[in-house]
Amino acid sequence: MKTRKLGNLTVSAVGLGCMGFSTGYGEIPPEEESIRLIRLAHEMGCTLFDTAEVYAVFRNEALVGKALAPIRDEIALVSKYSPSPLPGQDFPEGKTSREGLRRALEDSLKRLQTDHLDLYLVHRLPPEDDATVEELAAWFGELIREGKILGWGLSEVTADMIRRAHKITPLTAVESEYSMMARQWEEKELPVCEELGIGFMAYAPMAGGLLSGKIGANTEFKGDDIRRTITRYSKENVKKNRPVVELAEKFAAEKGATPAQISLAWVMKRPFVVPIPGMRKDERIRENLGAAEVTLSDDEYRALTDALDKLVIYGDRKDEDIAKLGKLVRNQLFGASGVPVKGLER
Repeated sequence: MKTRKLGNLTVSAVGLGCMGFSTGYGEIPPEEESIRLIRLAHEMGCTLFDTAEVYAVFRNEALVGKALAPIRDEIALVSKYSPSPLPGQDFPEGKTSREGLRRALEDSLKRLQTDHLDLYLVHRLPPEDDATVEELAAWFGELIREGKILGWGLSEVTADMIRRAHKITPLTAVESEYSMMARQWEEKELPVCEELGIGFMAYAPMAGGLLSGKIGANTEFKGDDIRRTITRYSKENVKKNRPVVELAEKFAAEKGATPAQISLAWVMKRPFVVPIPGMRKDERIRENLGAAEVTLSDDEYRALTDALDKLVIYGDRKDEDIAKLGKLVRNQLFGASGVPVKGLER
């Protein structure tokens, strides 16, 4: 497996986003199977594993910690701190505070069965907390000096916030959605990361599976699958976005690769970007990690990007749309009467 640098942190060229083992993409594998798959990814060369306290409200961290405990010294472990309190968290001093951050980190370390994190990020800093980014940078700097974390980062933030935070405590990485269908960071944020030597972790690098070519207009998303409420995955928009998938398929045929691998190779053309796709099957792990061996030449990358520039992307991914999923799932499980629907009691 080829390696890349996220700041000063050396990681595999393709990482593993672990959220889907616990929530977010419909039916989850049994715990034993999830653990086997996470360890299989490591056996195939993956050394970067990403989770967060908010994923399935602590459960994903516990799962990832259990899976990686035997190989902790061989991997880079990433988790994310949520500035907003999560169920069961009672921080009198406030979550977005020096003590709140420390308590959240200590709890994550326990769940992850480790004494430090290789990378700890701020997960979705609310707009009203924008003014605290310098304070957060200082608090994270303390944690780095104490050895609790080796590096820190931000998620879904502006170029201005990146610069402000980096001045206080140099950032290791920024984590945001980035794919051939989500390019909103190319004008400002990606150039700033490159300028300052900050790594970029790209989640949903295949647009939640759309760019793999395995999702069609009739694909049904069930349970807590976030694609049920994200506009990009409506039947109408899946149809309208088909030209993007066909473009990936065209280049895949020419390169002897898969559309998913072309999508990942396009993201990885920027040497400081590391994609962290989710993968919950043996064949997906082999396919996605294999993308590290697929290289687009400058001419191929330019041709693909020029073709993308001419296409319109329909739908997007917004947190407020994802937030609607909770109500949708509750209604499905309990109905208007509040009585559990037979067969869906879990």
